[in-house]
Amino acid sequence: MTKAATVKTPAQKLPLEISHPDKVFWPDEGYTKLDLANFYLAVFSKLAPYVRGHLLTMERCPDGMNGQCFYQKQAPKGLPAGTPTKKIKGSTRVTEYIVGGELKTQLALVNLGCIAIHSMPGRENAPHESDWLCFDLDPESGNFSDAARAGLFAKELLDEIGLKSFAKTSGSRGLHIFVPLKAGHDADDVLKFAHATANAVVKRHPKELTTEHSIAARKGRVYVDPFRNGFAQTVVAPYSVRRKPRAPVSTPLDWAEVKESLDPATFNIGNFAARMKAVDPWVSFFKSRQSLAGAAKKLATI
Repeated sequence: MTKAATVKTPAQKLPLEISHPDKVFWPDEGYTKLDLANFYLAVFSKLAPYVRGHLLTMERCPDGMNGQCFYQKQAPKGLPAGTPTKKIKGSTRVTEYIVGGELKTQLALVNLGCIAIHSMPGRENAPHESDWLCFDLDPESGNFSDAARAGLFAKELLDEIGLKSFAKTSGSRGLHIFVPLKAGHDADDVLKFAHATANAVVKRHPKELTTEHSIAARKGRVYVDPFRNGFAQTVVAPYSVRRKPRAPVSTPLDWAEVKESLDPATFNIGNFAARMKAVDPWVSFFKSRQSLAGAAKKLATI
């Protein structure tokens, strides 16, 4: 097996020791647990703003892509000393979440077998307030071309109601659309707005899009999922690796790159160093925080 080129950083430069560094996480490509850690080290300056202070849910895959995986919200025992956590009271229990934003925390997650990073829209100091609105466009066909087309439909509506949006590959088969928000947006209100917006764009394109949660009812259409906006819900962070063949990266895109011909796995840990040299299409993300108030009024007239 010939391993594709990947981001390489000498192990001694990692600020946290990686256990079983040579364990192969992607058998077909030969990428190891250490390769994953080195990738996150290389991209962390780009990743950090989207997880700093945010509550994380772990997707643990101790044996890599082909092994069994499980989700875990509760911070496990044995984390490195000083790992930031936050206890959040839910409807039935108190959960102690890991808080993102530090390189050692990210590497500790890799050590636990976390390939992807799942971030909540709320921060530790305001867990019920959302930093962003997010739509997850999931093509039932499995073809990214359908998700790209759906994304352009959604952008057209968001433009019309005065919201600047940002697109990224999900790292799987779909597309994520983010709208950065000003402080003070309650997660319940954001979820209601997301529902209304999803319904509006589906109404315009009923043959291509749906809000049907049931897979059987989608009938080949792209599912416009607004539920990533609920309290304690998560979405894969920009620059997160996914548990998929070729180790694809959830990659921020310029809207001009959202084309039906795009293959999301083009962006992967084997070649992402080249992408890092390009202009960041989300460079203005945090300077584009918006209020939903005006957009809600415009949406009501559509």
